[in-house]
Amino acid sequence: MKCSRIFAVALILTMSVSSASAQQGECNIKGNVSTQGERIYHMPGDKYYNETRISASHGERWFCSEEEARAAGWRRSRV
Repeated sequence: MKCSRIFAVALILTMSVSSASAQQGECNIKGNVSTQGERIYHMPGDKYYNETRISASHGERWFCSEEEARAAGWRRSRV
């Protein structure tokens, strides 16, 4: 039980740091929700990266790494 509590605290701290970093502009991977509800991330240089806008009210967000995006259940843009 003690280990799971420590893991939960570490996870919360990691998410807080990532969220704070994203808000400060240090993270440049765009997490976009499609009109079909699909969670897709766009990397700098991807075809629609510049056109993609992030709207937190639609559940969209910034990621600091591809690993972070995939761990959160998002997939990379296929285009």
